[in-house]
Amino acid sequence: CLLVHVVKLVLSSSYMKCFRLLTLWLCWILDAVLTIEPSWSSFFIGVFVTFKCDMNEGEDTDWYYQINKDGREFFSYRPYKDSKLEIISTRDSGEYQCIGDRVSSRDKKISNTVSITVLDQPKAQVTSGMRDIPVGGSVPLTCSVNSSSSSGWKYYWYRDENSSESLTTQDAVFHSNGQISVSQEGLYRCRGGRGNPVYYTEDSHLWKLDGYTITVFNIKVNQILISGPAEGDYTNVTSVIQLEVINKTSECTKCEI
Repeated sequence: CLLVHVVKLVLSSSYMKCFRLLTLWLCWILDAVLTIEPSWSSFFIGVFVTFKCDMNEGEDTDWYYQINKDGREFFSYRPYKDSKLEIISTRDSGEYQCIGDRVSSRDKKISNTVSITVLDQPKAQVTSGMRDIPVGGSVPLTCSVNSSSSSGWKYYWYRDENSSESLTTQDAVFHSNGQISVSQEGLYRCRGGRGNPVYYTEDSHLWKLDGYTITVFNIKVNQILISGPAEGDYTNVTSVIQLEVINKTSECTKCEI
């Protein structure tokens, strides 16, 4: 660190021991710092991650920047501090570090390490406690992402297997945490997305919702007279009502009763 040399020249030996600790602390404060965007610890294949290397000294153009992975050169020296990586496989997992070389001298700075874990593309999942839509009612559906990095997801819903148009507030009632309520039968699926640009999960399986079904029968009513009254006397009439199912005539979905 340059600050150590400055202190040595200015101070007498009697003060060196005290200020050596101070200068070491100041040098640590001014060390290079490596950060990543987005600031996640785990990433999925297809996501872009940007390495940002800050020397904390001079101008950005005073340095050349190199990114190492697991102790080996990953991005060679370049005159700009940001480096973008598209994650293409789980082999991109590792420990990353930035090294800065000053342009005008041999001064070198080494940053902290940043750990990245690459996971396979996650798949969204639809869950619900119902398969039939009640008459005049709705069914709640919940979308979730089964992964070790479950935060920051926004959920997109679709009806029908091949539809590319996501549902809107005209099609469903949207709740928090990936839940919606729907009142129309069909095949529903969802997916999660996060980041900028947006990274999407695999689509979920299809969840089939049926309308409430009522079976309608034709019924014949037969009145069988057991004992009839005397002519004009209807006070002691005994009869049996016999119901006979003739045939099933129709099935209706979401019928109004």
